[in-house]
Amino acid sequence: MNPIFLEQTKQDIYFDPLTNKPFNFSIDNEKQKINVILGYYAFSNINSYSKILQPLIDSYYQGFSLNFIFEIKAHNVSNNIPRLDNIKNIIAIVSGKGGVGKSTTAINLALALLLESNNTANIGILDADIYGPSLPTLLDINHKPEIDENKLMLPIKKYGLQCNSIGFIIDNAPTIWRGPMATGAFNQLLQQTKWDNLDYLIIDMPPGTGDIQLTLAQKVPVTSAVVITTPQNVATLDAQKGLAMLNKVNVNVCGVIENMSQHICSNCGHAEDIFEGNGAEQLSELYKIDLLGKLPLNANICKYSDLGKPIVIASPQDNISIIYREIAKKISAKISLLKKDTQHLFKVMKI
Repeated sequence: MNPIFLEQTKQDIYFDPLTNKPFNFSIDNEKQKINVILGYYAFSNINSYSKILQPLIDSYYQGFSLNFIFEIKAHNVSNNIPRLDNIKNIIAIVSGKGGVGKSTTAINLALALLLESNNTANIGILDADIYGPSLPTLLDINHKPEIDENKLMLPIKKYGLQCNSIGFIIDNAPTIWRGPMATGAFNQLLQQTKWDNLDYLIIDMPPGTGDIQLTLAQKVPVTSAVVITTPQNVATLDAQKGLAMLNKVNVNVCGVIENMSQHICSNCGHAEDIFEGNGAEQLSELYKIDLLGKLPLNANICKYSDLGKPIVIASPQDNISIIYREIAKKISAKISLLKKDTQHLFKVMKI
């Protein structure tokens, strides 16, 4: 490509706003296109990126148009654990305590990633909360996964996602298992599901820092983790324990999300803090991680979740859905900056 053009793209005004780095270009002279290769999903940003870049393109390549390409790569994982076959990146959604909206956040982020790929991505979600699985309710799925000839579970498809959960397999009776049994069930769900070439697998982890969390940290090739909290101090203290565990076992942390940050009146739009504290901001400052976003307390999130149709799908233009998509783009972009996995061709864990 024109070296002067490439030098111009290194100016701050032409940087990728999500990565704060120069865009990656290639040229297709035959089709008169300049390809912009993104290592993350951000379909809703294409128009704004075009406004930044098209004038520059016109200055050096008159008559050429922009073409945006998403290329999701596998990235290095925690503790050099062999990467699972057919899964490029695993994102663990964690919380220090229950009741902070972790499962609802996980499913909406998975769907937001799919929408930001313009429905071209392979996204999976695994409900690893063995004692309290939420995915059957959140997606209104009430049947078991099929088993193939190799005795692998086929993920259930819903809204374009590949899904599995212990809740699909057992009935509504309480799961009374000791730690090793729960950990074994988690490993089986992860490794004996026939995932289909996933760009991202979102794992909705059980709350706390118990056996399953340690298994995830020590034996599962996690690319990055996202911590969910709420503003009040009790949630922040528990989330801090989760962050400390992730740091201790060398799991990359993408950032923190604050749920229930405010209540917004449905009549007048007035925003009011209903919990004292600013938990996510404190965690962000203490652990030097990004505050990925804040989600207000909103009745529609609960309403659509109970109907088995998460808000990102049920009401894509809702401000809440837009916030989820903004957070999903940040997570995808941050993962794109991690070191690429160059060992997967030689060291892959079969499932």
